[in-house]
Amino acid sequence: MTIALNGEEVAKKITEVVPGSVAAADKMAVVVGSKSLYQVAEFLKSTSGLDFDYLNDLTAVDYLDYFEVVYHLTSLKHNHSLVLKTRCYEREKPIVSSVVSLWRAADFQEREVYDLMGITFEGHPNLKRLLLWEGFAGHPLRRDYL
Repeated sequence: MTIALNGEEVAKKITEVVPGSVAAADKMAVVVGSKSLYQVAEFLKSTSGLDFDYLNDLTAVDYLDYFEVVYHLTSLKHNHSLVLKTRCYEREKPIVSSVVSLWRAADFQEREVYDLMGITFEGHPNLKRLLLWEGFAGHPLRRDYL
């Protein structure tokens, strides 16, 4: 069984390397600023003792005030996991850094979030609709979609 790491403890390690990047943390998750997401993700993947080499999934949630992108990470080497989150407060053109260069599994998952929620993943190698056709108007999983 995979052991979930304490988000508060991981947040302390992140803050030492990327100061000002952690927006919130609790026992379940770490929330980082969208500007520092890539740098934090790279740290979590490459740091000895953390070694989050596997992206289980990523998804997004629309809270009306902001979008939250959620990453479930696992270290196969150490058999532990972590939930990493970031928030986008811009509804018109929300942007988050792509993590495809770190975890190849993010490719289709970022495209799905882009397609259904309208969040742009900056640096994605092939960001286009995945489930809906190119001419489809809007993003159907947004709470304000009619």
